Amino acid sequence: MLEDPARTAFVLGGGGLLGAHEVGMLAALAEAGIRPDLVLGTSIGAINGVFVAADPDGAAKRLETVWRSDVVRIAFRSSIIGRLGTLARSGTHLHGNLPLRRLLGEHLQERRFDQLAVPFQCVAASVERAAAHWFHSGAIIPAVLASAAVPGLLPPVRIAGEHFFDGGLVHSIPVGRAVQLGARRIFVLHVGRIEQPLVVPRRPWEVGLVAFEIARRHRFVEEMATLPADVTVHVLPAGTNGRTDLAAQLRYRDHSRVEEYISRARAATTGYLAAVDDSAVDDNSGAPS
Repeated sequence: MLEDPARTAFVLGGGGLLGAHEVGMLAALAEAGIRPDLVLGTSIGAINGVFVAADPDGAAKRLETVWRSDVVRIAFRSSIIGRLGTLARSGTHLHGNLPLRRLLGEHLQERRFDQLAVPFQCVAASVERAAAHWFHSGAIIPAVLASAAVPGLLPPVRIAGEHFFDGGLVHSIPVGRAVQLGARRIFVLHVGRIEQPLVVPRRPWEVGLVAFEIARRHRFVEEMATLPADVTVHVLPAGTNGRTDLAAQLRYRDHSRVEEYISRARAATTGYLAAVDDSAVDDNSGAPS
């Protein structure tokens, strides 16, 4: 439990390339002088989140630099032939995780959870136990890689004899975990998809995307509906204006809109934080219906 029940948690959700929205939100939070006492992350949110936990005051600028560089191309760099070759050798995934491991190693000086400036936890899905597993001690990089191991794209990560896939399979936006750990003011940083209600799919490729989106959202919605009365949650806006692009997850190597994602989330969150009276926000009005 956090010692101070009024402490602040940042909860960063999963969503691949759309995670650039979270970088814009972090920039707005930093400008407003809001600093976390606890950081929780899932998948791309674990990658962004560990930067925050390592350097809560400078993470936003560091992440902007990384995302505006070659972060996507480095993590998923390979030709079609290369991807098919990896799939042929592995039988299960298109990319290895070595580029992402190197990226984290180059930008993070901290190697263990207890070296971080702010307590940090990330979640992954255990294959053997079919259960959520929260990492909060030991080596950081394997834990973050496990949380971000998207099935089919990246290999499962083996830690202590157990294999782990992407944390989004079990906790896409883990607000409930923050509450369990004692946080009473929670800022939810997400990738923009929850800003738009789902609609019935009309094309074959939409069926799987909508089905996955239902699965990833339902736990978050349930947790938001059962929050304790003394918990305040701010679901920060990504600035999508209701135009959520579910197909963006299929274009996971497309770096062209990163600047747009960062800029619009920053602007929307800056406006939100300027307008809200934090001491009066107690109705969790940011929860999706």
